[in-house]
Amino acid sequence: MTNPHRPAAKGESAEATRAMIARRQQLLGPAYRLFYENPVHVVRGEGVWLYDPDGNAYLDVYNNVACVGHCHPRVVEAIARQASVLNTHTRYLHDLVLDYAERLLSYFPPDLGHVMFTCTGSEANDLALRIAKAHSGGSGFIVTQNAYHGVTDVLAGMSPSLGASMVLGDHVRIVPAPDTYRSGGDVGSAFAEHVEAAIGDLARSGVRPAALIVDTIFSSDGIFPDPTGLLKPAVEAIRRAGGLFIADEVQPGFGRTGSHMWGFARHGIVPDLVSLGKPMGNGHPVAGLVARPEVLSTFGARMRYFNTFGGNPVSCAAGMAVLDVIEGEALLGNARRTGEYLRTGLDELAARHALIGDVRAAGLFVGVELVREHSTREPASEAAARVVNGLRERRILISTAGPNGNVLKIRPPLVFTCENANVFLAALDDTLAEIERI
Repeated sequence: MTNPHRPAAKGESAEATRAMIARRQQLLGPAYRLFYENPVHVVRGEGVWLYDPDGNAYLDVYNNVACVGHCHPRVVEAIARQASVLNTHTRYLHDLVLDYAERLLSYFPPDLGHVMFTCTGSEANDLALRIAKAHSGGSGFIVTQNAYHGVTDVLAGMSPSLGASMVLGDHVRIVPAPDTYRSGGDVGSAFAEHVEAAIGDLARSGVRPAALIVDTIFSSDGIFPDPTGLLKPAVEAIRRAGGLFIADEVQPGFGRTGSHMWGFARHGIVPDLVSLGKPMGNGHPVAGLVARPEVLSTFGARMRYFNTFGGNPVSCAAGMAVLDVIEGEALLGNARRTGEYLRTGLDELAARHALIGDVRAAGLFVGVELVREHSTREPASEAAARVVNGLRERRILISTAGPNGNVLKIRPPLVFTCENANVFLAALDDTLAEIERI
């Protein structure tokens, strides 16, 4: 492996970078966005490291999609081996597809007995909505105030985090996320009350509820993992109203929280539907939806489902290899231990840097909220942007979350180590000190 700590090599010229950005805009159009004021050009990945054309290493503390590390050799080999033999759709019989489905379902509670394969998390969530409507007979959905659930037209209309200009459907109601930093008391009961109020508002508009859909760590809302059990009252509320609970596990799933394979399991609940995303293939385009058989039966009786390459043999080989690595390298235990180490280090930084208002974590999913004043808890959005860009200049990659963009979003591959955490913590310490001197 290339030494990630060697001095920086001579970088690409500013002119070359500007030319590449201009070419990208010309070819891809205006809707795409780049990370960082000084965008990163990457050409290779290995483990927790990304490399630019000059061989400079960037510590990836953000990309959950490559959950077992960039270009993990076991996953790469599995994809290449299967691609050299067969890749086709799921309307033919194939043992590997069934073997993978059986193994994947073994990680779920017995009540969740079916899995349907897609290519993306957006497709999985879109399918979940269709199933929820078919089973419940309703059309109303409840989401959190800064949720993100996908890029289809329907899901974009249920993803407030995409921007203030997004038009949410008349069948969608928004509830505040369970913000443990700004809301005292029993956040689980308060969240359930908001869900009940949304159900009532739908009813007054003549809309029956179909489902409550929640990212079980509230990733885009600002990362709120605790207290465990907080989701139970809200799930009970939506079920009393005849709706389903959809757990969006695209970001918190596959052992990221350290204590459980899935985010919902931390809360002691069994969802009706569970959506999975590209971490299941370490970035290979495979995703899925896990369902209670009785929920899926209504949908299946009324219509057929076909996704040309959702769950193809190559995708299933990638998924099987990811499970092999998670088990073989004990990555849940690593996420728990390294996450605790990282959390302790961040708490120590919070004691030295007034910008840090709160640290929230579950395994290797961490949110660090920056505030202008501890007394008012006013979001320090500009400071958060400076931290992200300051870390980028130190070759550390993270991003932000929350409606005000003031929560540092820390979500590295599951192979992240305590040594990696030390590199990150030292860089964050330096960056915060630099900003606070301004």
